[in-house]
Amino acid sequence: MATLAPAGPGEAASAALDELSLNFTYGASGAGNGSLSGAWYRRNQIHLFGVLLAILGNLVISISLNIQKYSHLQLAQQEHPRPYFKSVLWWGGVLLMAVGETGNFAAYGFAPITLIAPLGCVSVTGSAIISVTFLKDNLRASDLLGMTLAFAGTYLLVNFAPNITQAISARTVQYYFVGWQFLIYVILEILIFCILLYFYKRKGMKHMVILLTLVALLASLTVISVKAISGMITFSMTDKMQLTYPIFYIMFIIMIASCVFQVKFLNQATKLYNTTRVVPVNHIFFTISAIIAGIIFYQEFLGAAFLTVFVYLFGCFLSFLGVFLVTRNREKEHLQQSYIDFGNIPGKQMLDKIQPDSNSLSYGTLPDGSDSINSQSGEKKEV
Repeated sequence: MATLAPAGPGEAASAALDELSLNFTYGASGAGNGSLSGAWYRRNQIHLFGVLLAILGNLVISISLNIQKYSHLQLAQQEHPRPYFKSVLWWGGVLLMAVGETGNFAAYGFAPITLIAPLGCVSVTGSAIISVTFLKDNLRASDLLGMTLAFAGTYLLVNFAPNITQAISARTVQYYFVGWQFLIYVILEILIFCILLYFYKRKGMKHMVILLTLVALLASLTVISVKAISGMITFSMTDKMQLTYPIFYIMFIIMIASCVFQVKFLNQATKLYNTTRVVPVNHIFFTISAIIAGIIFYQEFLGAAFLTVFVYLFGCFLSFLGVFLVTRNREKEHLQQSYIDFGNIPGKQMLDKIQPDSNSLSYGTLPDGSDSINSQSGEKKEV
């Protein structure tokens, strides 16, 4: 058998271009490698199942968030509002969120982290579509542009994510767990986490970037442990039982602990800052940390062509930009009011109605000019 000489840089670039063109091939004759060809579908069938689970899970999460929002709006309109946790509608939203998170959890068992994690943009864009359709929120031009960019980014992510199929067994997780790449990564992550925690606790620095970086550092461990647990459960169902290995329970403890502290820091960020600022930044930080975790722990980009990695990263950028445009200034729209707020004037008590009905002819004026003149003369007499 003849030995093939290593390909030069020109041949490698040509192969990458061929792969790129084949990924955009639709309906061509022959085996093909395009997104609609049989060979591409057979090679990525398991990954597509994971993508489908993740997309459906994120859509269910967006539905659950809007149901919870609708229940809060209904309770706020009642004369004697009861606690939200006594609302059947609110609990229905919580149940749907659990179903959606279960779908996300299962998706990690069928597809790489670098493919599943960026699909969180589907939840944000889906929530915007549902709120516009059913809750009658305003549809802005930035929403349409953001949704278009997010969908385009999702398409690129699905097509150019790493094409590797790993059987995640307990021995595989143990091998990666003691690898030098992951050990260096964990040491650096613990060091950065401790430094940020010192500034947060001791120095009282509660900047949004610090809080969400702490969340992202914990999220990388969450994603690693979730994929390990989901993969071992899937392997147990299809091949050999893996739940008797100690590494399964170690990963389970890591998953629970990282999730609990993640929620703590994320809640702190949402209390201090607007949700419209927290959501896009948290999505970007979480996705970046998850991608890095997948590359280092599971070596998901091993042997990938440079052009494929570039298009994948460009898809991530489009999804980030889409999420930012969809969430930008959304809460500020709900704060717009049809009256002029004069604020609290020291030493004066405002008892009269300042702003008339917006449909009246006197909109934007004081109720009676004579009253204002009399009040001014009265103030002069008191002085």
